[in-house]
Amino acid sequence: MRALIFLATTLVMALASPARVAGAETYGTGVSVSEATPIGRVLERPRDFEGQTLKVEGVVTAVCTAMGCWMALAPDGAPQAQPATLLIKVDDGVIVFPVSAKGRRASAQGVLQRIGGDAHDREAADEHAKTEGRSAEAGAWQLKATGAVVY
Repeated sequence: MRALIFLATTLVMALASPARVAGAETYGTGVSVSEATPIGRVLERPRDFEGQTLKVEGVVTAVCTAMGCWMALAPDGAPQAQPATLLIKVDDGVIVFPVSAKGRRASAQGVLQRIGGDAHDREAADEHAKTEGRSAEAGAWQLKATGAVVY
């Protein structure tokens, strides 16, 4: 009887995990950090989070149309006209985000870093800025993601 209860409990927990939500797609290593850091806090004070592994959640506002190497996440409830977004960048070809993720909720995990000398990161930042109708900013920030879940 105890074995049956244990099995039933394990099954319910597995089915309730975020990666198993109907229609959820896991990319890379997925997301294992339990508590999300609000995107707004990260954008307001990025230096406070630099070099830290974070989990962020929000709505996908844009995806790289060339290689799927980045997506932009806006905080929940952000105004549609000009949402502040965080660039979620992955290593080219290692993870590929589909354009169909746009408009869906997502979680991402990675290390927050300043966009610097890497040419691919700068290209992604420029493309991201163009999708938002603004110029790329020197010293912009990104979450160098190791995994994500799109719901």
